[in-house]
Amino acid sequence: MDPEARATPAPPRRRTVEHWLLLGLALAALGALLALGFVVEPDPRGFGTHEQLGFAPCRFLLLTGVPCPGCGVTTSVAHAARGDLAASLASQPFGLVVLLLAPAAAVYALVKHARGHDLAEVLRATRLGWWAAGIGLAALAAWAWKVAAMSGR
Repeated sequence: MDPEARATPAPPRRRTVEHWLLLGLALAALGALLALGFVVEPDPRGFGTHEQLGFAPCRFLLLTGVPCPGCGVTTSVAHAARGDLAASLASQPFGLVVLLLAPAAAVYALVKHARGHDLAEVLRATRLGWWAAGIGLAALAAWAWKVAAMSGR
């Protein structure tokens, strides 16, 4: 191949609607989590912070006495957004995982966008099964942590 042909950048491609939706979603998720973290005050119980947003208390917890897999995530996000990572980890480790993945996803999306990639194509080429399994296992481990922490009270 001619070296000059290789050095010539390809003309910019049109991005799909899905690309723009994914880029917007990545940035909006980060913004929403950070805003949420600053709008609500972390509940000292380690769960229930979502009630400040008008949501009902966790029915699963009320009926069984065992926290649901999401118990404490909002509290954890609120702590992490304020920079209190130890309290975030103690209230619900998965909330900290979520808040750490959000900026990573936003930066990744912005870098891919800046390099001319279509995020929909990138997503289709990604092995989502491994990501889903890893996130699912992290959520399960965090739930086990929360159940153990609350049963020790």
